Amino acid sequence: MRSIWRTLDRGLARDIGLVCLADTLVGVSYGAITVSSGFPLWAPMVLSLLVFAGASQFMFVGIVASGGNPLAAVAAGLLVNARHVPFGFAVGDVFGRGRLARALGSHLMIDESVAFALAQRDADRRRAAYWACGIGLFVCWNVGVLVGAFAGTAIHDTDAFGLDAAFPAVLLALVLPSLRERAFRLPTLIGVVVALAAAPLLPAGLPVLLALVGVVAGVAAKEPKAAR
Repeated sequence: MRSIWRTLDRGLARDIGLVCLADTLVGVSYGAITVSSGFPLWAPMVLSLLVFAGASQFMFVGIVASGGNPLAAVAAGLLVNARHVPFGFAVGDVFGRGRLARALGSHLMIDESVAFALAQRDADRRRAAYWACGIGLFVCWNVGVLVGAFAGTAIHDTDAFGLDAAFPAVLLALVLPSLRERAFRLPTLIGVVVALAAAPLLPAGLPVLLALVGVVAGVAAKEPKAAR
């Protein structure tokens, strides 16, 4: 594990630190929203430790708080997290060979850790970026949730503080550098169009899942060139 921290350069460590800071704020909003919606104090903390998936956690709380069935909320959360299946194929090489390492690596597999790993060219930097981001975010997210849960109704309207925008803003900042490469532009454009079209019609989280069709389109566009 010590080699992971040594592999990080100052710029990469700074970027990961900024993402951790942003996710801490989102965690605070999640903890506050959950407790103010009537959940017990321990609920957001347990969900954050065992699930560790912001979109699924927000969806679960939103469905149950609005009177929905908890089983339906769990099913919706699993559907949103289905995007982790292609993520696993993309970054599975950074987990290591041991069962414990692979289990822990899978638990830390979220959008940001995957994005940082895929942005690295070197295998050692991919591994270092993934684990540093995953561990950092796990700690910061849970600290934020703890603070937010105890704050309770102190932050009643998270929209007024702009905390709801922190998470998508971070993801956008991670994606923008990849758009310099032509191969990433078509899948990204298709994904954006699909997500925007589905957003008014589907619950939060599902449009992002549907946006993965852009990845399929990108792979299909490369196949004719490979056949030549």
